[in-house]
Amino acid sequence: MSSRGAVLFDLDGTVVDTVELIRESHRHAVTNVLGRDLPDEVLVAGVGKPLPEQMAAFDPEQVPALLEAYQRWNWANTASLIREYDGIADLLGRLQEAGRPLGIVTSKREVTVDLAWAELPLRQYFETIVTADDTTEHKPHPAPVLLALERLGVGAEDATFVGDAPFDLRAAHAAGVRAVAVTWGFFGREELAAEQPAVVVDTPAQLAEVLL
Repeated sequence: MSSRGAVLFDLDGTVVDTVELIRESHRHAVTNVLGRDLPDEVLVAGVGKPLPEQMAAFDPEQVPALLEAYQRWNWANTASLIREYDGIADLLGRLQEAGRPLGIVTSKREVTVDLAWAELPLRQYFETIVTADDTTEHKPHPAPVLLALERLGVGAEDATFVGDAPFDLRAAHAAGVRAVAVTWGFFGREELAAEQPAVVVDTPAQLAEVLL
């Protein structure tokens, strides 16, 4: 791995702490549209996939209504519930200073990503951001990862993808890039380790040791 290799990051649960925001947005949609009370692990089981796919897992016939309820609540509560992970800004700054090309690969739409940047000043660290609007195939398909690499002008053999979800790690493997898992997001160490990433880390400080 070159010391100047590119680093791609998932957004939710990796760069920004939206665990409570997304979980409660799901809860609001499922409760109000379907009248169901689902446990937390079921509500967030699909996080990392595009939102319509997550809603279809709850009820494929109610996707439009679920999306509308989710987005209305999510957008209204982003400012109060989104958080910045301790140490992430420092890590991104160090990577940028080291000349490492950085990118985001997320299954969110661009408009929702912009809501996050409006609250957390992290956009300036990334040379490219691939959203759900940019590809027809989404994680765990490799297309979004490959698009980010193309934009950065970097080969898969000289890149790492960092994510908190099994779908991130599968996309990394499919694209031929090194996969690194972080445990501070939506999924636990056991689920992540099952995807056989190069390494699983528990803190941004540990991630810095892996990447720098």
